[in-house]
Amino acid sequence: MKRWLKAGIARTKPHAEAQGIVVEGRRKANGGRSRVFITMAVFFGIYATITGRLVYLGMQEPETGQFFGGGRMAASRPDILDRNGQVLATDIKSASLFAEPRRIVDPDEAVELLSTVLPSLDYEQTYRKLTSGSGFAWLKREITPRQQNEILQLGIPGIGFRPEKRRFYPGGPTASHILGLVNIDNEGIAGMEKYVDGQGLADLRATGLVSASSLAPVNLSIDLRVQHIVRDEIATAMERYHAIAAGAVVLNVNTGEIMAMASVPDFDPNNPFNAHEKDRLNRMSAGVYEMGSTVKSFTTAMVLDAGKATLTSSYDASRPLSMGRFTIRDFHGKGRVLTVPEVFIYSSNIASARMAMDVGIAGHREFLHRLGLLDRMQTELPEVASPTEPKEWKQLNSITISFGHGFATTPLQTAVAAAALMNGGKLIPPTFLPRTQAEADEVAVQVLNPRTTMDMRYLYRLNAEKGSGKRAEVPGYRVGGKTGTAEKVVNGRYAKDKRFNAFLAAFPIENPQYVVLSVIDEPKPEKPGMGATAGSNAAPIVANIIRRSAPLLGVKPEFGHESGALLVSN
Repeated sequence: MKRWLKAGIARTKPHAEAQGIVVEGRRKANGGRSRVFITMAVFFGIYATITGRLVYLGMQEPETGQFFGGGRMAASRPDILDRNGQVLATDIKSASLFAEPRRIVDPDEAVELLSTVLPSLDYEQTYRKLTSGSGFAWLKREITPRQQNEILQLGIPGIGFRPEKRRFYPGGPTASHILGLVNIDNEGIAGMEKYVDGQGLADLRATGLVSASSLAPVNLSIDLRVQHIVRDEIATAMERYHAIAAGAVVLNVNTGEIMAMASVPDFDPNNPFNAHEKDRLNRMSAGVYEMGSTVKSFTTAMVLDAGKATLTSSYDASRPLSMGRFTIRDFHGKGRVLTVPEVFIYSSNIASARMAMDVGIAGHREFLHRLGLLDRMQTELPEVASPTEPKEWKQLNSITISFGHGFATTPLQTAVAAAALMNGGKLIPPTFLPRTQAEADEVAVQVLNPRTTMDMRYLYRLNAEKGSGKRAEVPGYRVGGKTGTAEKVVNGRYAKDKRFNAFLAAFPIENPQYVVLSVIDEPKPEKPGMGATAGSNAAPIVANIIRRSAPLLGVKPEFGHESGALLVSN
């Protein structure tokens, strides 16, 4: 048995070895096939990833994608709306023309064909781009759909289009100085467009996290209807009075909201070829001027608030005031003692100088700083100029500044300071964004005694009834205000034939809701023999703005007590 078993084992061993060889061979074959499958799976995965990425990029908004050789596409911007939801600025789809020079067959022919559709194309510059041998070159940014269609029909190899965003301003120049500008890459470079970028939009764009659907509209405080009226009136006045420039602002005295502001000459942000010309300056916030007799509003408020005078006080204006080699005179002097109301309505330089002397140099300078007239204004608009004042205030400086000469500030700051004279004495920073009354109260600073503002309302109304502001009267709205006719400085000397005129007003004067300031630069007489003072040109601008815009601002006219007395403190 044992022999048989041994023999059996001996006989089966070679068979088993053969079986093992077969099994091992099968294992190796199976392993080879597995490696092939794995390799195929890896390549399939790679191609699937590439395909998926291409599909993903193809589905992205143009602003978040990348284009070879072209840099980042112009990203979306939020719409800018007025306080009522009217569109002031929005993005529209556009196309830009590019070339792949390596694929251009005949550069000369390509340039000639493109010039038939784009006559303004620079021939030599375009030819150099097409013969550069590079992979990408811009030829024309932001072309029209019609131009794009005509170029497509030319069938030029190596020519293509890239979809982009273009900023569009439906109102054209209506609010150009407020809205500002964007560059070719749809980035804000001026006005509220620049402000929006500064609030984080630029950073989001840089990281590619911005899409059109993710951007909420930006509402401004301005009312487009009132904005149109303001621009229309100052443009008409500039032509009517043969001036070199004009401007105006409408300001809510209780919230600091700017309802409208314009300056002409201006520009069309849809075609801003002349936006950087010197005469296109936004004179309301980026220009500084001696504001003339409108400053007497602050001089009078200063002496009343300091307790140095009341409305029943008197000042001697019977003779000119001499200061060294300088003599202070009145434009239309009465040659007698004047009460405070008379000082205001007759706009006495002599009496205003005496008011400043009563308060003193330090007190005078501190008061103007308190009202923000000597400091750079803080608001959202980037284009804001810094006021100028004497390096060292002396007695003569204080005297001339009392009637509006010797320091310069922006017209917008003048309106903001005037609002404090009307709203109970609160200085409220101006804003181009919507602001509630509660929000305004949080940022307001009490700078005047409320009693002083009551006196100033009385004086403003008196001046409109009996003084230089008569032409600012609007039936039903009880306007009050102060004129300012300032001689401009030319080559270091005051020029008698060049004036910067202004009218500073508030309405309805018994409970002012809005301040309106108009300015007009170097006006001429409307007709031969007529004057060119602020009362004859700046005041009518304000009257026309109030007449047309007051109903839109929700101020109802009231008739029957146009000359009604205001409460006056003693």
